Amino acid sequence: MAKNTGKTVCLNYVLDQLRHTDKVLAVTSIGIDGEKQDQVTQTEKPEVTLYEGMFFVTSEYHYRQRQLISEIYDVRGEMTSMGRLVIARVLQEGKAILAGPASSMRMKALIDRMHSLGGDMFIVDGALSRRSPAAPSITDGLILSTGAAIAPDIPTIVEKTKFVYQMTELPAYDTLFHDDLLRADTGIFAIENEQIFQLPIASPLLIAKSKEKLFTHGSTLFISGILTDSILEHLRTQPQIKDTILIVKDFTKIFVTPYVLNSYRQRGGQLFVLQKPNLTAICINPTSPLGVRVDSAALQEALQKVVHIPVYDIRRLQPDIMTK
Repeated sequence: MAKNTGKTVCLNYVLDQLRHTDKVLAVTSIGIDGEKQDQVTQTEKPEVTLYEGMFFVTSEYHYRQRQLISEIYDVRGEMTSMGRLVIARVLQEGKAILAGPASSMRMKALIDRMHSLGGDMFIVDGALSRRSPAAPSITDGLILSTGAAIAPDIPTIVEKTKFVYQMTELPAYDTLFHDDLLRADTGIFAIENEQIFQLPIASPLLIAKSKEKLFTHGSTLFISGILTDSILEHLRTQPQIKDTILIVKDFTKIFVTPYVLNSYRQRGGQLFVLQKPNLTAICINPTSPLGVRVDSAALQEALQKVVHIPVYDIRRLQPDIMTK
């Protein structure tokens, strides 16, 4: 949910636990993770520890900086700003900076490649404001990191985290056109009388200028791109709002504020997803780089009251994890 919410600490804990299983693990990042210093806040960061037998993916530049012994299995053809992507396997544990593909399509192709090399489980490290790896079409489950970095007090942390949790709990819409809509990259579609229609609206951002075209095939609408406040603001003022059913691919496409979404719902509008994610846990970091610290136990308890999944403070589970 923000930088410095304990995401890397959580990643290290997960990798440390999974290394004791018989699964062949593979790990990469949608951004860059494992640097000693945060490039934005200039604060110290935990490095990523990889263990013998794990596959990992990073850029050529960061691969040269690794502090472990490894064997290269593949060098991908696509270029990043830091060179090509290297797939390697750890021969002797140590630390490495992870830097994987930036797009969902490339991430999905990479996951398929890792499975072909014998990987049983693929761990994708996320990044602030880049939710795409959390889409159910990419990964089978996710962990949310939150904490004092997003607000200086427990009620606000809980409220902001609860909203993201609620987005992951949106109901899935049952339709015969499920797979067709998932494949749609652009456009707005209407579902009427067991038929699907692509509306003549170039972009969701142009809905307000195309309102006469919006409900030509009923009020069940699918938006293939992102959902924003401006779209909901327009829909909630329409006469058809009480019959409006709005569908998006998944929660990673939703970029709205609680106030606007609640207003849309209060007027009668409904919101669905095609695919629900599998949110398995929430991890908390009770401290922030600005010196704010909240009570870990109190934050954990407050969050646990509003979500129906486990909430953990990794440092309390394994206090020495920062030194691993």
